[in-house]
Amino acid sequence: MITLASQSAIRASVLRAAGLTIETASPGVDEDAIKQAMEGFSVPEIALALAEHKALAVKADGVVIGSDQALEFDGALYDKVASVAAARERLTLLRGHTHQLHAGVALARDGEVVWKTLVTSTLTMRDFSDAFLEAYLERTGGALASVGCYELEGEGSQLFSSIEGEYFAILGMPLMGLLEALRREGEIAA
Repeated sequence: MITLASQSAIRASVLRAAGLTIETASPGVDEDAIKQAMEGFSVPEIALALAEHKALAVKADGVVIGSDQALEFDGALYDKVASVAAARERLTLLRGHTHQLHAGVALARDGEVVWKTLVTSTLTMRDFSDAFLEAYLERTGGALASVGCYELEGEGSQLFSSIEGEYFAILGMPLMGLLEALRREGEIAA
């Protein structure tokens, strides 16, 4: 059995679209406390630690997948925003610049992490107009479910001039390495 330690619809969708049968469970992890405890650590280290904590927080038969993302811009960690006004500020900050999206994923079995990896994608936002920004925010509600205030799988793709990295990792689920790990663990066919 494969359990996803997340209530993220997009993460579950990515796994199911890849042909996996999964259960989902809320990990109940205090992300803010973990981030505070990791002050001085790099943004990629924080992303991977969050994924590990989530994988270990859910007790289930079989394997548990934990995944998380962290956005890094100019060396700083950025969290999800809570309002359209904050999304406007975030997108204005990132407009015309390059940032990194670090996606960590961990696989746990019997309370022990058996595999983990980190995938970093580099995204460059185009220098879109204020009018485009306002229309985007109106249509998408600020994409508040995404740490970058964009949903690459939808209209958020129009915000970018270039993207380097694994598409699935940008969506929140580094899939290529995870599938290989699930094969090694005997959870999916080799």
